[in-house]
Amino acid sequence: MTKRSIARCALALAALTLAGPAAAAGPRRMTLAEAVAIASNQSPGVAIAQLRSQEAAAKVTQSRGALLPSVTGQASVVDRTFNLYTLGITLPSIPGLPPYAELQGPVYDSEARLVVAQPLFNVASWRKMRASQLGELGARADQGVSSESAAQAAALAYLRAARAEAVLKARTDDLGLAQALQSLAEAQLAAGTSPQIDVTRARTEVAAAKGTLVIARNARDRARIDLARTLGLDPSAPIEVADSLRAELGASDSPTDAPGAVSFALDHRQELRGETARLARARADRSAIADERLPHVDVSADWGQSGQHYGDAIYTYTYALAVTLPLVDGFRREGRIAEQGAMVRESEVREHDLRDQIDAEVSGALLDLASGQEQLSVASERLRLAKDEVDQATDRFTSGVAGNIEVIEAQSSLVKARDADIDARFAVASARVALARAAGVARDVH
Repeated sequence: MTKRSIARCALALAALTLAGPAAAAGPRRMTLAEAVAIASNQSPGVAIAQLRSQEAAAKVTQSRGALLPSVTGQASVVDRTFNLYTLGITLPSIPGLPPYAELQGPVYDSEARLVVAQPLFNVASWRKMRASQLGELGARADQGVSSESAAQAAALAYLRAARAEAVLKARTDDLGLAQALQSLAEAQLAAGTSPQIDVTRARTEVAAAKGTLVIARNARDRARIDLARTLGLDPSAPIEVADSLRAELGASDSPTDAPGAVSFALDHRQELRGETARLARARADRSAIADERLPHVDVSADWGQSGQHYGDAIYTYTYALAVTLPLVDGFRREGRIAEQGAMVRESEVREHDLRDQIDAEVSGALLDLASGQEQLSVASERLRLAKDEVDQATDRFTSGVAGNIEVIEAQSSLVKARDADIDARFAVASARVALARAAGVARDVH
């Protein structure tokens, strides 16, 4: 995570904390950067990935234990009887005396000991620890993948909410224009320069504009609820987007040239880091299994007091240096090596395919971005011309040169042009988010 994303997350969480219960009274204003920061750090998927990363770290601690010394303390008091003849001991009897009794004892034994063991040379255990460390790196990369996916989902949900806001504003403007044209038609009718049909057409357009406004308002409210749900927040307190569909919305640190963007993505994609770590772990596991053939050396020491009673116990000790050389295990080890080798080759295929997938995703996002920018340029020109058409048709209707059918047609063209402009802006912003995700920096979208 970059310093910028950390700072944005801190600001977003601080805003949520300061808002407190008062924020529940109405919509909460939030920027795109704040929404992305919240989703990439506290969504359920990210929380699960964090727990899995902690599990992987715990496995590293477990594997490291095979290389560290172990210390055991033990104290015991034994009161024991035994059958002499079951031990295979036959003692000759002494003439004139009865034979030894079968039941012997009780025998008392008091022990208090401290045992220390330390592996000196165990290559297999060292490689297993290294493999677990690589597994932890893979888990951290998976956590980054979850964070990136959550950031992308939040960014797209935010853009849909911003689009719904833009559509609602466009429908409000459409209604205002329709009402103004209705007033003009009524004035023309009163002046005797326009027939009743023109007023009827204008009123029909007003009724249609009111209907689309209701639909747009409902879509806006649903988009707010969906955004809150994506962020893991209370849907009953929906979010009000603070950013409009401006030209630069959805920008990130990703380069926009194809070679630079692909190289940037290969350096930043968490999926590739995770797969590289899993490949290295598979290779380390294979080496660890092969190294089990090597001898390993252990040293141990055993100190303590031994006697029939603790009061008359004496110090005893045992020092040991053991060398263990595995010889034959029924070829199970060879089977495990073959299995691990197949896993290595499988991971190599996945890594190669992932590199190609990253290249394709970046290239596709750049194509969509270029296409969206061209669409936006065309839509902006179309919107300008549609506004001019409405103005000219209105002037013609006012001067009595034409009926308001031209105004109605121009009004319809303006509605379509506004929708095309909104769709183009949404397409550009969505393409920028897709490019940021393909480059591995969706958490930096703003």
